[in-house]
Amino acid sequence: MNQLLYVALGLIAGIFSGMFGIGGGIILVPALVYIFGLTQHAAQGTTLAIMVLPIGLLAAIRYWQTGNVNLAMAVFICAGFFIGGLIGANFEQAVSDTMLKKAFGAFLLLVSINMIFSK
Repeated sequence: MNQLLYVALGLIAGIFSGMFGIGGGIILVPALVYIFGLTQHAAQGTTLAIMVLPIGLLAAIRYWQTGNVNLAMAVFICAGFFIGGLIGANFEQAVSDTMLKKAFGAFLLLVSINMIFSK
């Protein structure tokens, strides 16, 4: 069952990535911490493992060496992210530049407020 949730998270991250051109970290790290209960270190390490080639390979290896990568989780999220990126990129083509900028800004604001004021 958790594997389906991981794929769903990857799908959502992929959609937002395709729509806004953002890295998965802005979605994946908070979701892994607040929804799945990972530590900040483990969330960052797992996110790097998802995007390992070519961007985060060395950093992901370092996180893995210290036990801060959930590799099984990363594989399933990656599967959803792969398809979600295409869905988001297709959806975003129909949105005006102004609307896309406003939606991106609102999304970043909501994430930052949540991170600032949560425990």
